[in-house]
Amino acid sequence: MDPSLGRQIWFGFTKEETQIAKRDKLKVESVPEWPVSALEGSLDASGKRFGIVVARFNAFITERLLLSACDGLLRTGAAKKDIAVVRVPGAFEIPSAAHILAETKKYDAIICIGCLLRGDTAHYDVIVNEVTRGIGQSAQETGIPHAFGVLTCDTLEQAIDRAGLKMGNKGFEAALAAVEMASLNAAIGSQPSVVSKKQVPPSRSATPRNHKEHGRKSKARKNTKRR
Repeated sequence: MDPSLGRQIWFGFTKEETQIAKRDKLKVESVPEWPVSALEGSLDASGKRFGIVVARFNAFITERLLLSACDGLLRTGAAKKDIAVVRVPGAFEIPSAAHILAETKKYDAIICIGCLLRGDTAHYDVIVNEVTRGIGQSAQETGIPHAFGVLTCDTLEQAIDRAGLKMGNKGFEAALAAVEMASLNAAIGSQPSVVSKKQVPPSRSATPRNHKEHGRKSKARKNTKRR
């Protein structure tokens, strides 16, 4: 504790770092520990199968995204035979094809790749909303993770930057997201159920007490009819 500066210097730092902190009057703290453990997926695609739905429209961009997505899967351990590529005319058809692939239950994750560029009409906004909603709905209905690798850009330059230049490659990022979510999905599925069958109380109609009461009511009704 440094009373002259009224701050606390934590252990685990070098002498130079401590001196810099004192000089700049900074409060240096250690990295906090998480109070609870978190369930996370790993970037290990070995043994998992992936489906890639890619749009042919704006192929100049989508082919670059596709190549990087395949590269990301292979780098994380996926085998070539476990990667299936499905081509559709445009981005609007991606959700339908993704849903069909996911319903087969043959794939651990689906990667959706496309490119939408804003034009002079409202067509862009309509397609963007439908594609986004459709991919999300497919993931929710099938329970199979869907990675969103559809570019929604105002200009061609923005799309090029996101297909391997200044802004990285969104196809590669979508592949990594698919691998992690597939691993997380498997990890969640392997967790034991919190509620066991023993903890579920039996139905009241099945209890012996209810059977006795039912019998008494039946006898009373018979006696009433006889009278």
